[in-house]
Amino acid sequence: MSSAESTQASAQAPGPVRPTEEDEVAAAGSELIGGPVGRHALLGTSWWTPVRVVALVAIGVFALGLVQKAPCYHSAWFFGASSQYTKACYSDIPHLYQGRGFADGLVPYFDKLTGDMPYLEYPVLTGVFMEVASWLTPHSGSMQHQERWYWMVNAGMLMVCAAVIAVCVVRTHARRPWDGLLVALAPALALTATINWDLLAVALTAAAMLMWSRRRPFAFGILLGLATAAKLYPVLLLGPLFVLCWRAGRWYEYRKALGGAVLAWLVVNLPVLAFAGDGWWQFYNFSHDRGVDFGSFWLIWAQNSTDPPSTDFVNTVATLLVLLCSLGIAALTLMAPRRPRFAQLAFLMVAVFILTNKVYSPQYVLWLIPLAVLARPKWRDFLVWQACEVAYFLGIWLYLAYTTSGDAHKGLPTDGYHWAIVVHLAGTLYLCAVVVRDILMPDHDVVRRAGDDDPSGGVLDGAEDVFVLGTAARPARQAAHIEDAPAEWGGPPEAVPEDRSL
Repeated sequence: MSSAESTQASAQAPGPVRPTEEDEVAAAGSELIGGPVGRHALLGTSWWTPVRVVALVAIGVFALGLVQKAPCYHSAWFFGASSQYTKACYSDIPHLYQGRGFADGLVPYFDKLTGDMPYLEYPVLTGVFMEVASWLTPHSGSMQHQERWYWMVNAGMLMVCAAVIAVCVVRTHARRPWDGLLVALAPALALTATINWDLLAVALTAAAMLMWSRRRPFAFGILLGLATAAKLYPVLLLGPLFVLCWRAGRWYEYRKALGGAVLAWLVVNLPVLAFAGDGWWQFYNFSHDRGVDFGSFWLIWAQNSTDPPSTDFVNTVATLLVLLCSLGIAALTLMAPRRPRFAQLAFLMVAVFILTNKVYSPQYVLWLIPLAVLARPKWRDFLVWQACEVAYFLGIWLYLAYTTSGDAHKGLPTDGYHWAIVVHLAGTLYLCAVVVRDILMPDHDVVRRAGDDDPSGGVLDGAEDVFVLGTAARPARQAAHIEDAPAEWGGPPEAVPEDRSL
């Protein structure tokens, strides 16, 4: 059997990976807390396990994000159209409390709204999340007082989601628990976490990835179905998983995952579709009819053209681009010298959707953060990408400040905002390129270089290939190296002792 037909994990799995020993940026950053772990450190003797540390750091950084929103909380959401943009602290949450009928006790999807939106334009599970937050909000006092309360209640619920995401990333790659710090310390997470309700879907998706890594495909499907009921993008993960299971011949597990996802999605959506069909369709109609909007390369085209593309044209071409890129990812999966890791393909699939979509709201970066950490846990690459996203975060608010400040023109003009979009696109494409390189040249993959096969792959981890194409079907050279010795692929992954050191 050729090396391409088997991607077994090392029979003697190495110990936990310490980022300060393999990552120069992590080692340099650790100087703030005393430097890399020493040879004589007493490991495994502290209450401060990686899960606890990462969860507390995630909560602390999330709290810093709340502080960043303080200028808006006190005044900018309520006084002056552009001040919430100049202070870069905008959030949809307080504005939609009254704008979507929660202040009046209207039931989402069932009760029609007054204004430009006839019904709530969010998927059902997100609507439930918003409604629960409104139940916990005191319906007394001034509207400003209620909107502040509503934002704070939602912030508390979203903080739980952020902690869940960080913990799930720690648990998914058992030998790399400290990679979770990348999620916890992500600047874009702190800045965008309370702009909208995306963290709910991200937390459910992260939990689904954890379940798949634990070889529980039905639980994975249930959680992914719930995530798709909160935001549409998680359903994209079923595509790469299909091709991976095709290459490994794991159809039984895929059917269980698909069945769980369909079941969970139907349980959430069917009651609303049956009794409030017009309200249920609002999200899909709004997504289809929405024109070219912020953050996309389509906006650059539209604002620099005397004949901008129509919404129907953009919908069609964007869909075709996603399909073409999906075919490319499928070909990459079946032809790569070693079967790609699930997290790598999940990241690429969601990134393709973001890059080709007709809108990119700044909080969409949250979709990619946990997938990026699992796909490429390298501090340098992650921070380069995050710097690009922070630049875009500032760019969009300064652009909106410019467009809402009248003749004062305070902020970033249109040309400057286009450059901010380019920076965002370039940062995401850079990370995609690095992940693709890791797939084509597994020696560069820091996860596999440490001796793992696919720690987030569940039943795919260490499985043999049954269907490959191109050069992957031919006998190949040894595909991975650990320092001076080649890795041995031939046995199932073993349990890893917990290591609490960085």
